[in-house]
Amino acid sequence: MKLNRKKKKDEGGAPGWMVTYSDLMTLILVFFILLFSMSQIDVEKFRAVAESYRQRVIFDFYPSIVPMENPSEKAKEIQEERNLDEFSTPSQNDTVRNEQTGDQSVDSLNQLISEVNQFLTEENLHDVITAVRTDRGVVLTLQEKVLFETGKADIIDAGKPFLNKVSKLLVNIPNHVRVEGHTDSRPISTYRYPSNWELSGARASSVIRYIIGAEGLDPTRFQAVGYADTRPVAENNSPENWQKNRRVEIVILEPEEIVDP
Repeated sequence: MKLNRKKKKDEGGAPGWMVTYSDLMTLILVFFILLFSMSQIDVEKFRAVAESYRQRVIFDFYPSIVPMENPSEKAKEIQEERNLDEFSTPSQNDTVRNEQTGDQSVDSLNQLISEVNQFLTEENLHDVITAVRTDRGVVLTLQEKVLFETGKADIIDAGKPFLNKVSKLLVNIPNHVRVEGHTDSRPISTYRYPSNWELSGARASSVIRYIIGAEGLDPTRFQAVGYADTRPVAENNSPENWQKNRRVEIVILEPEEIVDP
């Protein structure tokens, strides 16, 4: 008895393994697209790399068509020159130039602090104004009691003679100047000064306005900054330390440092 065996019909389409493979490739493609979308491309670096490839002598870097033959001598010379350009250390002239620039900056600061201390001595101001040299330049520090009443930014009459002498000093010094206002940590809340930020900024501005007006100085040389209580010189835990933190600092900047607009 013959059995009628049903032949399996060939199913159309791709085999099962190819479907799995295509799904895997799709997932990998999506993964790299996500990475690319989250990356940050430096346009300048991309252009530099593209330009370097555009200018490169491509054929000189490919090996000879003869098997087991090294690249041409010209390719070696070009590669060596390029390596020297990319990884060479600063020349001796550059080193000497940098050292001379640093020496000039140090000499300028030394001369500036010497002139300021001589001026303070001649004017008998060392008791009310301190001068120190920092990496920013020369810093003149005036305590609050010399210039202002507590919680106010109007310059008192007793402080005007000191600012007149500071203005006279700045006439002969062409450096840019940053005036910084500082307060203690005790909060303030008035109509004019809702916080110490407004008070410190107003005090710095008052000092600049007076100094400019006293000797007719160029306003573009000056910058007012209010730091409130963020840069104390002593802990805010006693009346004596509060008094030290309430101050105005007049920073005579280095000649190379330009005040931001």
